[in-house]
Amino acid sequence: MSIQAVERKKNILDQLQATGKVNASALARLFNVSMETIRRDLDLLEKDGLLKRVHGGAVKSNFELGEPPFVQRQSLMIESKQQVAKRAVQLIQNGDTIVLGGGTTIVELAHAIRGLTNLNILTNSLPTANVLLDSLYQGVFHGNVILLGGALNVEQHSSAGTICEKTLEVFHVNKAFISPGGISLNGITEYALEESAISRKMIEVAKEAVILVDHSKLGMEAFCKVSPIHGVDVIVCDQDMPVAWKKQIDSIEWITAGNEQEGNSAAS
Repeated sequence: MSIQAVERKKNILDQLQATGKVNASALARLFNVSMETIRRDLDLLEKDGLLKRVHGGAVKSNFELGEPPFVQRQSLMIESKQQVAKRAVQLIQNGDTIVLGGGTTIVELAHAIRGLTNLNILTNSLPTANVLLDSLYQGVFHGNVILLGGALNVEQHSSAGTICEKTLEVFHVNKAFISPGGISLNGITEYALEESAISRKMIEVAKEAVILVDHSKLGMEAFCKVSPIHGVDVIVCDQDMPVAWKKQIDSIEWITAGNEQEGNSAAS
């Protein structure tokens, strides 16, 4: 019996994360499906920006030319992002002061903020601020939203720079929620220098740093360093921690979105 398409694609991505490449013939044998089926899977994953097709198979896509623009990323891995956001919002409590970084996963987190009161939310993301403004207008949650000023990034729909960083220093922040370009044992990374600087400042000013990633970001290393992986407190992902990471991460709480359990600690 052939494996279901969704699970098959997840297994293909798992292999890419582990080895960096996959062979179409080997995948067809492994999943007991036709080459045509595998080619279709690989084509769809490439369309989503999750791999690059090469002769005989595919290799991992690292966006060597930089991160795709915000509008391009909105439709990528949308179900995974929503799953991560729904789990991450459970970490927010009434009365918290939080800072939300840029990116499409954070926009999904903004959509998920409901029923909370006395929140103070800082963000440098224009789309996130728009979502929060609409929620405030409708009474979905109650509190204050502060849009951090600075130089606008047209492609990423966010602000950054010295003004943005200095503004953050004015506040006592309980939690920072950041969705980086990549996460690996070598650290948290971003594709743009300005984005990495503001993400670094958000981690610095917050008492607790929460990283939101879907499984396509695991093992990815973007151009600019943000923080060592041990410099953050919680990672929320739609996939369990890679087995190879478990012995090297002993102080970070790893929460697998979709699990019924409260969370999976790296130390457990």
